[in-house]
Amino acid sequence: MRTITRLVAVMALAGTSGGCALLTPFAVIGEHKERIAPEFDKLAGRRSAILVWADAATLFDYPMARFELATYIHDKLRDEMRSRELGIDLIDTRDVEDYIQQNPNAQVDPGMVGRNFKTDFVIYIELVEMQIRDPDQPQLLQGRIQALVQVHDLRADPDVTNQYELTPVTIVYPERGPVMINATNSLNIRRMLYHKSAETIARKFYEHTIDM
Repeated sequence: MRTITRLVAVMALAGTSGGCALLTPFAVIGEHKERIAPEFDKLAGRRSAILVWADAATLFDYPMARFELATYIHDKLRDEMRSRELGIDLIDTRDVEDYIQQNPNAQVDPGMVGRNFKTDFVIYIELVEMQIRDPDQPQLLQGRIQALVQVHDLRADPDVTNQYELTPVTIVYPERGPVMINATNSLNIRRMLYHKSAETIARKFYEHTIDM
């Protein structure tokens, strides 16, 4: 313990007596980031809706998956755009879900959703895969989401491209491998899976940095 205390004291003195070189490498490493441009940068100042599609098997296992994932994406995108002073008008996901419940065909028709809510864009997420448990070992938990991401431009001329394909998303959590199920970790893993998926999808629409 005395050795650690002396080491901290020496490092502190080095920073105040001209010996800054000892601490400099840590500052350089900590500040080394890469700036990433958005894949689609036209949402600012526009009215948009988020529409998530999930197949019947996924909704049987996770009845709220469509609404929950849409809500996580909505909240993350709204907060990040606002923090960058990029105005955005996002339709409440509860309103979108109510509309889908009343009009089932809308879940596979971004144009129908966009016209109903008078949006400029619809962010359409196809939830290709979602699982929390390993099908072969149900006592083990490792969340996985695979999704396709598109943006439908409702303002575009019919003769002009109005659908943009963005990079697909694959999220696995925990990344280190499956964990044994217990009373609480199933819900926690599901929440983190939504959170990481929402963060990855939202980042497609604004400039951000990543650690190198």
